[in-house]
Amino acid sequence: MSDAAQPTAAEVRAAAEAVKTALDRHLAAVERRSGEDDPAVYEAFNQLAAAAEAYDELLYDRYDEVTPFEIPGAEDAPPYTGPEEPTALSVLIRRDYAVVEPQRLRAHAQRIEAADDETSEASGTVHGALGLLFGEFEPDEIASRHKEFGLEEGDSTLWVTASDDPAEPGEWLEAPFEQVDPQQVVCRFDVSAVFDDDEDLDDDEEDLEDELDPSLDEDGDLEPLDADR
Repeated sequence: MSDAAQPTAAEVRAAAEAVKTALDRHLAAVERRSGEDDPAVYEAFNQLAAAAEAYDELLYDRYDEVTPFEIPGAEDAPPYTGPEEPTALSVLIRRDYAVVEPQRLRAHAQRIEAADDETSEASGTVHGALGLLFGEFEPDEIASRHKEFGLEEGDSTLWVTASDDPAEPGEWLEAPFEQVDPQQVVCRFDVSAVFDDDEDLDDDEEDLEDELDPSLDEDGDLEPLDADR
């Protein structure tokens, strides 16, 4: 676990309540949908995505636990034209990280070297430490423990593509992502901080409206300013 200050149990509980509220708002927006591209549904979707991501992060920081929440990809993806009954599939995953605590990363790499009785001293550099880290742990474990390793999550995406025939061994290893056909993507899941940015902008706009809209005062009148203040 990270040495950074952990969120309190109350903060985790508040984040969970925010997810529940966002779920209710999303359902209400869907029930009032005015058309296929209703902006209210889109906004409620983004708010729910941001609330779920915030809860997931706090839950991990406090209890070292995660949720199954993931953000679906864009609805305007090209239509699927792959096989109706595929006999093979490919899973393409990209996860971005920032190295925010290189000393923590190198410390973990040094422990890996010590456990393996290595003398390469690769842990003395960030790129060497990364090689040791990803050589020791599966990518999914690194994703769940990234803060412990001194990393910060960026955007991530997962694509599942279908085909009729499995690839021949070794045929795509030199360029693993160059031949992806978007129309053979069965499903995709994206996670991005942009959802948080959208929510922050919405909150700022609401705060500004609250400050400027006199109708929010129950009596319909603005409180006079105190000239002595």
